[in-house]
Amino acid sequence: QVHLVESGGGLVQAGGSLRLSCAASGSVFGIITMGWYRQAPGKQRELVASITSDGSTNYADSLKDRFTISRDNAKNMVYLQMNNLKPEDTAVYYCRVSYRYWGKGTLVTVSS
Repeated sequence: QVHLVESGGGLVQAGGSLRLSCAASGSVFGIITMGWYRQAPGKQRELVASITSDGSTNYADSLKDRFTISRDNAKNMVYLQMNNLKPEDTAVYYCRVSYRYWGKGTLVTVSS
C-alpha cells in the first residue's frame, strides 16, 4: 500500500507559476512510474505527465512546453513545475504511482 499526499496548489493569476509536490510513503520500494493527472469540472481525468525511476518522461502534447515533471528517488517525491499558467489549467491535480495508487488531489485555480 502506498500513501500519497499532494501539496502546492492554490490560486494564481494567468501567466504565473506554481510547483506541485507529492510525497509517497508506505510500500515505496521499487516504484518505477510516478505521474500527475488532472480533472477539471465536467471533464475526464487526464494525464499531465509521468516519469520513471531512470528519468524517462512523458507529457500531454499540449502541456509539454509549459510543464516539467521531476522526481527525487531518495525522498520518494515527485514534482510538477507549471509555468505560464492559463485559466484552462484550473483543475484538481492528482499524484499517481505505479499506475495504481492515487493521492486525494490538490486544487489549482488560475484566474484571468
